[in-house]
Amino acid sequence: MSGHSKWATIKHKKGAADAKRGKVFTRLIKEINIAAKQGGGDPDGNPRLRTAIAAAKAENMPADNIKRAIQRGTGELEGASYEEITFEGYGPGGVAVIVEVLTDNRNRAVSEVRHAFSKNNGNLGESGSVAYMFSKKGLIVVEKDAIDEDKLTEIVLEAGADDLSGEDESWEVLTSPKDFEAVLTAVKAAGITPEVAEVTMIPSTYQKLEGAQAAAMGRLLETLEDLDDTQNVYSNFDMDMAEVAG
Repeated sequence: MSGHSKWATIKHKKGAADAKRGKVFTRLIKEINIAAKQGGGDPDGNPRLRTAIAAAKAENMPADNIKRAIQRGTGELEGASYEEITFEGYGPGGVAVIVEVLTDNRNRAVSEVRHAFSKNNGNLGESGSVAYMFSKKGLIVVEKDAIDEDKLTEIVLEAGADDLSGEDESWEVLTSPKDFEAVLTAVKAAGITPEVAEVTMIPSTYQKLEGAQAAAMGRLLETLEDLDDTQNVYSNFDMDMAEVAG
């Protein structure tokens, strides 16, 4: 677990520093749209939509924006029709990468993702080439200052969490996707606001890179993240904390 904790913490601190609000809103709106399109506009009967709305509210998205995104998804309002595509590939040093996109133009998405890989010493793989290395999990990150380990353990295990681990200044709670909401609700009910709360892909093994390869891998991840169609990027990249600090 330590590799994941370490990298998740770096990733999310970096994400918080780099977050472009417009980009965050666009991604959330697309996720609400596709969730409503696939599972209907009632969040009570659509767990994916419920999670997407919660994420949007956490970013203080206006209720009108959320409502319109749902209505576009259900067809009540006209709007772009998005398609989900998952790309798999390898970065420098053989790091496994998964890129999830929501796009209204498949050809553009394929071309941009392929270019991002080739420009940054990576290559696009076949479907299934790296997915087996990852499992979908709920991730909740809580500052250690917010609660002691025994109390948090009691709260999350009772709510159905799989695992709790500590790294640096944070506790990390892992859940199955179906138990994520219940565990998150229990954490919030205890008066704790998580630093991170999301359903994500956790790798089973990590590929540690150093020096030029680590820098190239960082550039690949940033390039992929910055594409307009990108929703999520996952990798099994690990690096030395000293290099991050430097």
